Amino acid sequence: MNSDYQRIADAIGYINANIQQQPSLDEIAAAINLSPFHFQRLFSRWAGVTPKKYLQILTVDRAKALLAESKPLLEVSDSVGLSSSSRLYDHFVQLEAVTPGEYKSGGQGIGIQYGIASSPFGDIFIAATPRGICKLSFLTDNNTDQQIADLQQSWRGATIEHRPKEIMKTAAGIFAADQSPQGPLSLHVTGTNFQIAVWRALLQIDPGCINSYGKVAAAVGRPKASRAVGTAIGSNPIAFLIPCHRVLQQSGKIGGYLWGETRKHAIHAWETARVS
Repeated sequence: MNSDYQRIADAIGYINANIQQQPSLDEIAAAINLSPFHFQRLFSRWAGVTPKKYLQILTVDRAKALLAESKPLLEVSDSVGLSSSSRLYDHFVQLEAVTPGEYKSGGQGIGIQYGIASSPFGDIFIAATPRGICKLSFLTDNNTDQQIADLQQSWRGATIEHRPKEIMKTAAGIFAADQSPQGPLSLHVTGTNFQIAVWRALLQIDPGCINSYGKVAAAVGRPKASRAVGTAIGSNPIAFLIPCHRVLQQSGKIGGYLWGETRKHAIHAWETARVS
């Protein structure tokens, strides 16, 4: 895993565990064995905000307010320090589902390229068909073999090829520092009609905003199906780009996340810093 991200993850884990004590910069830095100067510089370079500002946007009260009013993070508290209304960071994502015939055949005749790349949140596994990204997973415990096996199971009829250079270019476009992709980013997914409807609803939640499972259920016309929505969200094949991290429990708690709650906190901090 990217060493910078691991330090950031450790810091976020410490902040989350000690949120009621509102730890100081010196205390957080000491917890991850860095000097305050180096920690402040590392965190600010990674997230675009200082540790202090991150601490200010992490509270449950902030999450509750967002869930109640469906407002962007920046409208909830001026103390975040990001007052401009222009959006610097956004993805123009187009989602395309496989055809019924492709679904039935497991992607027969489709070519898929896969590889591993770096991201601000650790190493990622990416796979793509000619029509778009079909899988994006954060790697944990060196589970590359499992990711390949899952890909083969989901696309059992496809031809799968390791193409690391192409995949690194794809990753660079997703996490570009200038946040100015050259064109729409395409996703190519396989799933049930209900799953795809839920994933499309997630794409309607803007960066820097969050929603509840209940509101996602209402958005797909199934207001009493929060549990089924949660299952569909948990089956999301494309981490980050289909933003299941933007869904929180109605209570304001961050809730479970396939890739770990610390990473979910980290993605929120990173996205918040890029919406101004």
